[in-house]
Amino acid sequence: GTLAVKFFPVFCGDALSNKGAQLLLDYVALLLPSPLDKPTIIGHNPNDETEEIERHATEDEPFTALAFKIATDPHVGRITFFRVFSGRVKTGTYILNATRDDKERVSRIVLLHSNEREEVESLGAGEIGALVGMKETKTGDTLCDPEHPIRLEGITFAKPVISKALEAKTKADQERMGEALNRLSD
Repeated sequence: GTLAVKFFPVFCGDALSNKGAQLLLDYVALLLPSPLDKPTIIGHNPNDETEEIERHATEDEPFTALAFKIATDPHVGRITFFRVFSGRVKTGTYILNATRDDKERVSRIVLLHSNEREEVESLGAGEIGALVGMKETKTGDTLCDPEHPIRLEGITFAKPVISKALEAKTKADQERMGEALNRLSD
């Protein structure tokens, strides 16, 4: 039913007092589709946007992932959250950011559990993790095997309904505000 968009499970809870969190997690595992239940992933050849490329949610396919969030961790620095759609990524290998046509080395892969980090050697199809030290990757970028490039559909964001203008009083404030806005835009 969730795959066919015929029903939408809704749960109530309170994360602060840990009410309903376990029930929510149990029903995510029970009701929501696994990556194997989803249809093939359709992307485009970065060199020829008219050519469609299919990827299946298996580790036999070339590595394909989507960066869905960038954050700054006080202990490890800039981290890129990503979901692997196909294939497997390992530490020490180079991956292609097909959105920006830039290769980056995978130095560390971590799994984040609340405020704890677990370092792993690789992640496969259907898994979610974080890459440490990716300099050029932004939210919505496609990460893939350099030998088999693919560009997935990026994340579209809603247009803001409120806009404000800020003006710094001093040159030092202007520099700090610029740095903060750059981190926020990442």
